[in-house]
Amino acid sequence: MAVDPRQVVAGFLTVTMFVMLGNMIKRDHFDTTVEVANHSGSPSGNYDDVETSERTTVTLPGVRNGPWKEDVLNLKPCWTKPDSEEGQQSEGFVTFSLTNGPEYHVSQIADAVVVSRYLGATLVLPDVRGSKPGDKRNFGDIYDVEKFVKSLNGVVRVAKYQPGEISARNLAIVRVPNRVTGNHIAEHIEPIFSRKGNIRLATYFPSVNMRKTEHKSIIDSVACLGMFGTLELKPEVREVVDSVIERLRTLSRKSDGQFIAVDLRVEMLEKKGCQESSTKSCYSPEEIALFLRKIGFNKDTTVYLTQSRWDSSLDALKDFFPKTYTKEGIMPEDKKAKYLNSETSEFEKAIDFYICSESDVFVPAISGLFYANVAGKRIASGRTQILVPANVPGSTSAADFISPYVSKKNHLAYSCFC
Repeated sequence: MAVDPRQVVAGFLTVTMFVMLGNMIKRDHFDTTVEVANHSGSPSGNYDDVETSERTTVTLPGVRNGPWKEDVLNLKPCWTKPDSEEGQQSEGFVTFSLTNGPEYHVSQIADAVVVSRYLGATLVLPDVRGSKPGDKRNFGDIYDVEKFVKSLNGVVRVAKYQPGEISARNLAIVRVPNRVTGNHIAEHIEPIFSRKGNIRLATYFPSVNMRKTEHKSIIDSVACLGMFGTLELKPEVREVVDSVIERLRTLSRKSDGQFIAVDLRVEMLEKKGCQESSTKSCYSPEEIALFLRKIGFNKDTTVYLTQSRWDSSLDALKDFFPKTYTKEGIMPEDKKAKYLNSETSEFEKAIDFYICSESDVFVPAISGLFYANVAGKRIASGRTQILVPANVPGSTSAADFISPYVSKKNHLAYSCFC
C-alpha cells in the first residue's frame, strides 16, 4: 500500500512536538522567563535604555527568586494625642533648623515638638540646612507644610514664619540631646526660656539611641507623634520617589516586582575605613554582593543603591547582580536637573530615605542613624525585612540576619505602634 508523504511529515512533526514538550517539562516546570534580548546595563546608563530590553521579558505569575517575605500587617499608632488644654501656653517661640539629611530631620522634629509642648511655646516652621555654608531651603521645598501643621493641631501651635520682632540678638541657642527628657527640659531649657522668652534649639546626638520605651508618658506620646506623624514629602518630591520605585518594580518582573534597597555610599565607606576596620560597622560592595548571594538572592535580583552616581568600586556588586542601579541610572531624565544635579544634596537624601523605607528588603551597609530611622519607618508600616550583614559562620538563612530592631522588637517604633 502506497504511503502518503504528507502523513509521514505530519507524524514526524507530532513526535518532534512531544519531544520538545518533554524537554520543557524537565526544565523545572518551564523556564521562569523567556528573554528575547539580553541587556547587561552600563553602570551609568539611563533607565530608558534598560527599559527597552526589559519590555521583552515575560515572567510567569507567582515566580519568586530569593528569600523574599510577605510584609506583616500595618501597625496602628498606640500613642495618645495629648489634650490641648493640658499644656500651659506661653508667649514665647521655639525656632530650629533641620540639618544633615532626613534621618536627622525625623529626630530633630520629635525633640522640637517635645520641647515646645513642654514649654507651651509656639513652634516656628524650620528651614532646611545643607552641609555647605549658605545652603538653605524652605521647609516647604521638601516637606508638606499643611500636613505638618495639621498633624500638630491641638498639640503645639505652629507659626509658618518667624515673627519679625525675633532676631538673633534675643534668641538664646540651647543644645538639646536627642530624645530629650522632661527632667532635662526642666533643668536646662526652661530657665533659659523663662529668662529670654524665645529660644533656638540645636539637637545633638550623644549616641544612636533608638531603644524601645518601656514606661510611656505624655512626653513619649508627643515624641512618637513628632517622629512618625508629622513629616511627609511635598507632593512634587513624593512623585519622584514613586516614579523611581515604579521603575525599579518594572525592572523586577522576575521577582514579582520586588527589589532590594542598600544604603551604600562610597564616601561614607571611605570615611569609616571599612576595608581596614577590625570591627565591622560597614560593608564594602563586594561584601554586600557575597552576603546577598549567600542568603539566596540570584543574579536577576534588582538592587537600588543610595550612592547617587556610579563609582568603579561598585563594579564588584554589579558583577554579581547586573540589575544594580544608582539614582543616576534610574531617575527619569526630566527630573535629574532639579533633584540630582542641583547644588544641594538634600533632595537626593530625602529620595533615598523614602525609597529605603518602602523597598521590599532593606540592607544597611553602613551603621548609624540612617539605618536606625529607616528601620523605624519600616517597622511602623509593617516592612520588617531588614537584613543586616554579619559574620554568622555556616548560616545561609536570611532569618539569621534579621535586624535586632525587629527580631528583639527593641526599636522605639514598637513603643509607638502596636
